[in-house]
Amino acid sequence: MKAVLMSGFGGVEVLSVGEAEQPMVKEGQVLIKVVATSINRPDLVQRAGNYPPPPGDSPILGLEVAGTVAELGTGVSNCQVGDRVMTLVGGGGYAEYAVAYASHLIPIPATMSFEEAACVCESYITAFLNVFIIGGLKDGNTVLLHGGGGGVNTAAIQLVKALTPTCKIIVTAHPSKIERVKALGVDLVIDYTTTPDFTEVIKEFTAKKGVDVILDHVGAKYLAPNMNSLGYAGRMVSIGVISGIKAELNIALMMVKRQQIIGSVLRSRPVADKGEIAAEFIKTALPKFADRSIVPIIEKVFPIEEVVAAQQMMEEDKHFGKIVLKVA
Repeated sequence: MKAVLMSGFGGVEVLSVGEAEQPMVKEGQVLIKVVATSINRPDLVQRAGNYPPPPGDSPILGLEVAGTVAELGTGVSNCQVGDRVMTLVGGGGYAEYAVAYASHLIPIPATMSFEEAACVCESYITAFLNVFIIGGLKDGNTVLLHGGGGGVNTAAIQLVKALTPTCKIIVTAHPSKIERVKALGVDLVIDYTTTPDFTEVIKEFTAKKGVDVILDHVGAKYLAPNMNSLGYAGRMVSIGVISGIKAELNIALMMVKRQQIIGSVLRSRPVADKGEIAAEFIKTALPKFADRSIVPIIEKVFPIEEVVAAQQMMEEDKHFGKIVLKVA
């Protein structure tokens, strides 16, 4: 099968399109003929040699796919060959065929294209899991999201507006993306290049109450302003550490304000956990995609042969929303 191969670890120069062995289906899995996948930040980290796939998963890049079911493994009864599906995969998305657990499959609504569906599972499920299931966001709350314009951030904005419409949304963003973030209907956008410590801005906006939930992928640099911006009984869900892994924490303040810091990952979760998350997403969020209340934001669709250009676009932060690879 056609797939994106790596000659080693490093920059985009290690990527090429070639032939790889088609994966074998195991019990409880399905083989998917991939139509489209998308570029995610962890793909770049894996390419650099810093994010190995979980044991037993494909070393080929790609964490989500959209396509049709091509083969059923033993014990699979929740789908049929030919079904249009989107799903998380532990690896192998940048290829003509990928295997996934049947319990992780999400049916693609008739109103969605394969390219749109290829954007959903990594970014939207990450946002759904961490903002709603773990973060516990409810109507009337205020949420702080960092890095406006990225796939998970734009997904979180859309999900919050669709599922909890009375929530207030605060977003930090680069000045080049502020206007597009505002167009999504957020309540406050903070330019992180001029306001690296956003504490006072958030105190003023929330009348000193602080925010209820923070979704953070920045890490060390934002720990202090995040905790100072978090209200009583607030929850910060940490999903990334792009600025570093170590920072000082005022434990006394966290105790007095009954705050929680929760670490979270998706890729390495147990199979059963991801199945439960997918089921909750189907019940709660998928109808919003079916009726077009949520439409994935796509910056550009690249043919798989242009994977180098696609990853460069993400590496240079020139995208807003998702970058899609068309495989078939």
